[in-house]
Amino acid sequence: MWLYCPCIMSWKETIIDWFDGFGWLSLAALSFTEAIIQPVPPDLLYLPMLVGADESTSLIIWLWIVVTVSSVLGSLVGYWIGKKWGRSLFVKFKAEKHLEKIEVLTIRYGTLGIFIAAFSPIPYKVLGWAAGMGEMKLRPFVIAGILGRGLRFGLEAILIGIYGKKALDSITWLLDNEMFIGIILIVGIGLAYLGFRWWNGLSLDNNIHEQ
Repeated sequence: MWLYCPCIMSWKETIIDWFDGFGWLSLAALSFTEAIIQPVPPDLLYLPMLVGADESTSLIIWLWIVVTVSSVLGSLVGYWIGKKWGRSLFVKFKAEKHLEKIEVLTIRYGTLGIFIAAFSPIPYKVLGWAAGMGEMKLRPFVIAGILGRGLRFGLEAILIGIYGKKALDSITWLLDNEMFIGIILIVGIGLAYLGFRWWNGLSLDNNIHEQ
């Protein structure tokens, strides 16, 4: 039986320690697997590496390429898993109606949804599975992932370069609360969408002109 103790590392730190030790290969492995299934974001290893790069532009660019490309490659595995087994699971549990909704979702909002998930705290892997289940076209899926992931990790590198440890502490706090922030973001997007629909639905009633 495990008991909580302040001296025991958190489960995230345990996973980071397990991956750490092989430099950029560790970063690639963490980023790759996070985009498939495991819950620890690669930022927790990427950010300290940026700080330790000692302002070496070439090393920073290399780390950015590694974390971005490996994450997108991992999402392709998640996409493949969703495409190969996701649909059969929905059929097995008699949830075909939900499968149809996923297909509509990926057709209408797939590219934007993948970009937002790749850039934001919204779980990137979940959208990867859904894209596979909804049979989203592979090219826009990859492009949206590269743009979203590249922008996210690129901005982190810029912030670390400008603000150093202050940025590291702030970004780490955001990552520690990413689930809460992700929920707020999803709710915010939903409210914005409803507000947009309400605004577009406004029209003057003919009776108003007659009064």
